[in-house]
Amino acid sequence: MEDDRIHSALAEALTARGFEGLTAVQSAVLAEEAQRRDLVVSAKTGSGKTVAFGLAMADELLQGDRLTFTREPLALVIAPTRELAMQVSRELEWLYAHAGGRVISCVGGMDPMKERRSLAAGVHIVVGTPGRLRDHLERGALELSSLRVAVLDEADEMLDMGFREELEEILDATPQGRRTLLFSATMPRPIVALAKRYQQDALRIETLGDKEGHHDIAYQAVAVSPTDTEHAVVNLLRFHEAETAILFCATRDAVRRLHASLTERGFDAVALSGEHSQSERNHALQALRDRRARVCVATDVAARGIDLPSVSLVIHVELPRDAEALQHRSGRTGRAGRKGTAILIVPYQRRKRVEGMLRGARINVEWTGVPTAAEIRERDRARLLAARSEPAELEEEDQELARQLMAKLSPEAIASALVKTLRNDMPAPEDILSAAARTQAKGADGHRPGFEGANWFRINAGRSHNADPRWLLPLICRYGHVGRGDIGAIRIAANDSYFQVTQRATPGFIKALKRSTLAPEDEGMIIEPAPPRDASQPRPASTYRPERAHEKPRSRKKPRKPKSA
Repeated sequence: MEDDRIHSALAEALTARGFEGLTAVQSAVLAEEAQRRDLVVSAKTGSGKTVAFGLAMADELLQGDRLTFTREPLALVIAPTRELAMQVSRELEWLYAHAGGRVISCVGGMDPMKERRSLAAGVHIVVGTPGRLRDHLERGALELSSLRVAVLDEADEMLDMGFREELEEILDATPQGRRTLLFSATMPRPIVALAKRYQQDALRIETLGDKEGHHDIAYQAVAVSPTDTEHAVVNLLRFHEAETAILFCATRDAVRRLHASLTERGFDAVALSGEHSQSERNHALQALRDRRARVCVATDVAARGIDLPSVSLVIHVELPRDAEALQHRSGRTGRAGRKGTAILIVPYQRRKRVEGMLRGARINVEWTGVPTAAEIRERDRARLLAARSEPAELEEEDQELARQLMAKLSPEAIASALVKTLRNDMPAPEDILSAAARTQAKGADGHRPGFEGANWFRINAGRSHNADPRWLLPLICRYGHVGRGDIGAIRIAANDSYFQVTQRATPGFIKALKRSTLAPEDEGMIIEPAPPRDASQPRPASTYRPERAHEKPRSRKKPRKPKSA
């Protein structure tokens, strides 16, 4: 790769890596006005910013085209998470390999004694997380008096995670004349204050298109009932059949539940969240790289730094907190010129809010329906025909087995057996009905099929607690481990509410209630079988049926938690 702005040793490494040109952010940090200046850089995820700051700090590190031996680090890169720090370390290793660069990582979850020995042996570039770097600094294992460049990668995320104190302690230990490169997707006030304190005459770089949606990512959104979210995930995974997919949840508990559900259905899935050890995270990521797993269920922070070229699908199972988080998540796909798809699963009642967020971020999104079981089966047939129509090279042993099968079975029988085998390896799609379809599915007598002889249950929340079926229904489904289709009419009384559960789902519903632990916000709730109703008692005036969920709620009063009985 030829570029006068790049040192020859680094250019050689880029050529060996297959680079044909520089990205926008890489060119910007090498521009004449950026030379040897402090930089504040905003660039979209997947734009090559690790290579960008690796190229930018070369002038401070290289003497000619080589790095001379040194015991104290010349460059320090601070990243918010272990995964991101390890990824940055790997990128800088190959970039500086031809220049004789020694790069080590210092991250939580790894052996600190081994890191201290590596630091004592001499190092050019240290990459680490704030907590572990501060620990080495306080123990005297990390000496920063000779530092020439400090890089803060995803600085906004580090401040969001509460690392301000660690960052300030580390930067205060660096020499005054060092160069500081600050990479941040957003520029909130704390980042501006940090830049003013630790940088001098910093050049602001914002690459073209950072405020627009990633052009290599196709955004889609599907509106669903909250109780159909898991079914929507299953159908989206089956419809797209991505080589690698990442599903984003908001909490560890949500990751745990969704991962268990997908694994039970037959998906090859791994989980990443804050509760997993570094060894477990490494094992999960390696399973994705080796294609032993194709689905990763993760929280936002745990997925920082995941750089898997095979990721072609991102599903936002739970909505991100803002547009920046949306783009960070979605940026796990559509990297390095590859195309990707990001899909938001949007509860009906939050559609307007999501549309506003997307407009503000200038993200064009296509609203689609959840793929139906029929659509998935049709796509399966097309994929199967395409895959089996390609010529295959067979070993002699395989050819002999094929001849024996042909002698015993007809071509149709062999093809049928193959199709059946392939279908058995695929998780079954879910049947998801729209609100209109649910209404049409009602019987001629006005009752929903499957609710003949349904069992009634009671929950201690009624009109006096501002009970609304639209928050009761998700709560019932969550703690009873049933789908929305298993819940019939919901009747609101003064102090209690009553609801139906199909006969088929009742045994599992009762078992789930015994095992479930109420969340703090639901403390005091009691769900139990309803006592037999005296025919002389008046029926509750308010009756709700789930198939009418698309109708506007009658009351917007904030629900009040009931006191435990």
